[in-house]
Amino acid sequence: MAPGGYAWWYLDALSDDGRHGLVIIAFVGSVFSPYYAFARRRDAQCDPLQHNAVNVSLYSTAGKRWSMTERDGGALRRGAEHLQIGPSVLEWRGDHLELRFDERCAPWPSRVRGVVRLFPDLTSSRSWPLDRAGRHHWRPLAPRARVELRCSTPELRWQGRGYLDCNHGEEPLERAFAGWQWSRAIMDDGGAAVLYDAAAIDGAVRTLALRFRRDGGIEPFAAPRAVALPPSAWKLDRSVCTDPGRPCAVHRTLEDGPFYVRSLIDAHWQGRPVLLMHESLSLRRFASRWVQALLPFRMPRRRS
Repeated sequence: MAPGGYAWWYLDALSDDGRHGLVIIAFVGSVFSPYYAFARRRDAQCDPLQHNAVNVSLYSTAGKRWSMTERDGGALRRGAEHLQIGPSVLEWRGDHLELRFDERCAPWPSRVRGVVRLFPDLTSSRSWPLDRAGRHHWRPLAPRARVELRCSTPELRWQGRGYLDCNHGEEPLERAFAGWQWSRAIMDDGGAAVLYDAAAIDGAVRTLALRFRRDGGIEPFAAPRAVALPPSAWKLDRSVCTDPGRPCAVHRTLEDGPFYVRSLIDAHWQGRPVLLMHESLSLRRFASRWVQALLPFRMPRRRS
């Protein structure tokens, strides 16, 4: 992996009854790490493999738990079909991906421990560049999937629909992007759709809108117009693409931080109502010194 580079694997899911949600992100070269950002400022050739983390976010109507502990290279084990960072492991097992996680929350001490199994309904072997230079890529590994969660701490068990992708790059995100708006939806025809609005550091915007059909085909679609949503509690701007003349609203804000907001959005794509998993990311905010000073309280670092 190139100095300043990164890779991450992202999984999200919502329970069938709508009461629960889950996001797990495994980072190698943790892009949102204040320690990695500081190391890059000291030495542009710093090793990304010394900055790894597993982020686990559990959401329910009763509350949420969030964890993200950074670990050095001694805690990293990886192969063609598995990735281990400290006590948490991602591993392909035949027809499904299994994630076993055991993480501690911060700043309020608690624990998240359990197993997730993801069974892809749709898969893709293609990747798409997110920037003009082709240094940052996105691959939707399973744009639609069935997900099972069994959690011992806290005690939870549910099934639902989910999504899996991978991003990788050769330089820090904030070097190429000012931020982005991202959405994904499970479509009622058995397919899925994903939309990226990535704003480059020079102001150019790259829009990538893809429809994943039930028969395995992939086709671009005309991105609906972007409309502004209410800003987050941290006054972070967020917007979403939705069909003209159709209602659009924040269904629920799942995560609200100084540079990142994760939301469920009621919108319309291609004439169909959809519940979007949506994220707004400001990399200008992330790179600011005041945000960098806050992050260690939520993202502790441990030696292996």
